[in-house]
Amino acid sequence: MQEPQRRIRALHTESTVTVYQAYPPAIGLPAARDGRFPAAWKRDRMTWIKPSFLWMMYRCGWGTKEGQETVLAVEISRDGFEWALRNACLSHYDKDVHPDQAAWKRELKRAPARVQWDPERDLRLNALPYRSLQLGLAGDASRLYADEWTVSIRDVTPLAHRIHALVRDCELDAAGRLLPEERPYPAGQELLGQLTGHKSRLG
Repeated sequence: MQEPQRRIRALHTESTVTVYQAYPPAIGLPAARDGRFPAAWKRDRMTWIKPSFLWMMYRCGWGTKEGQETVLAVEISRDGFEWALRNACLSHYDKDVHPDQAAWKRELKRAPARVQWDPERDLRLNALPYRSLQLGLAGDASRLYADEWTVSIRDVTPLAHRIHALVRDCELDAAGRLLPEERPYPAGQELLGQLTGHKSRLG
């Protein structure tokens, strides 16, 4: 079955969804140790969360890029995740969604969350022909994420390094078996609304 152009794929349970972020050890290690973000985590800044493990690996270079050495799997409540989606705006102007650029800018300024669709990645971090969600949280959404929605935080840097080593050794089947089980997230028109843009068909 062909993948839809835009779909949320995530490790999720009946009550939670797992997203990924990468931080310097000064932030990431205390967060994983305590299961919550430390006071040094700036709650007044926008933060981007990614349900796609491989897109996070692309972004952080398997946990090797400076300032992104600690990869976190953050389990958050589905209620919070879906609240963010319902209150989000596309991060870019789309003529199929917004009447004009001014209307989009007004919506963007008002929205506590924004959605961006980035090419999904394969194990070699090459772009695939379909896209996965990246969700930006600001203002109330950022504070809620850190202090109310978060259920658990795990340091998955060792997993990232292990998968990367297998990929380097061309053991792609073994690497693939270690990936988190990301399945289509049940987010239809009622959740994503016009957040897919370009008149895309939802998965």
